Amino acid sequence: MSPRSPADFLSAPLAHRALHDVTEGRPENSRAAIRAAISHGYGIEIDVQLSADDQAMVFHDYALERLADGSGPVRAVAANALSQVSLLGGAEGIPKLDEVLQIIAGQVPLLIEIKDQDGAMGPDIGPLEAATAKAITSYQGPIAVMSFNPHAVARMAELCPHIPRGLVTSSYDPDNWPLPVATCEHLRKIPDFDRVGATFISHEAADLKRPRVAELKTCGANVLCWTIRSAQQEVEARQVAQNVTFEGYLPLQPG
Repeated sequence: MSPRSPADFLSAPLAHRALHDVTEGRPENSRAAIRAAISHGYGIEIDVQLSADDQAMVFHDYALERLADGSGPVRAVAANALSQVSLLGGAEGIPKLDEVLQIIAGQVPLLIEIKDQDGAMGPDIGPLEAATAKAITSYQGPIAVMSFNPHAVARMAELCPHIPRGLVTSSYDPDNWPLPVATCEHLRKIPDFDRVGATFISHEAADLKRPRVAELKTCGANVLCWTIRSAQQEVEARQVAQNVTFEGYLPLQPG
């Protein structure tokens, strides 16, 4: 039986890429943003990418340029060197997943998105999933993993079956995705939910009224959503979603 997500994931709003705000020195996925989320009692959503020496790094993009004082693919640089690459808008380097786990230490829920390493949501994956599983398998605290790539989620089911897992899902508008139309049409239907042993989805907020989302929720799946950027958007999203991933404002805590 697939493990259920801890109840915490349905109560504390999830700070998207942690509670980031570069105007206050907290870049996306940074230690400072993680500590800020903890201080507010929010859950945390982070991303992981693979280093050249097969370590899980807490970073969103595939290339360094937008977020860090560097250039080229993250995957071409070793972990220790990435740790020395400064995040733009902050005063720290790119963190390893191991270090982030030590900072959070079970204080708030942690949701880890495993970025697609295949390039087309296909089966050419493995090293990042293995590195992530190695880091989290003995973690004590509310934690779950997810990915847009169903193959990544299926691999996590094999590597750490005791950790809840979900699919990041979308309308997959081909105009917004660098994927073949046929792939978008396939993934849009969320056909892999049962196959990969998922217990939740994190769905694109603007597409929450899709019938497939309602069907999964009726069948017992938890529904989260991404990315909410205002209190009004949150009110609308919560008509369907049980929790939100947010940025740019501070949601009210339940209770």
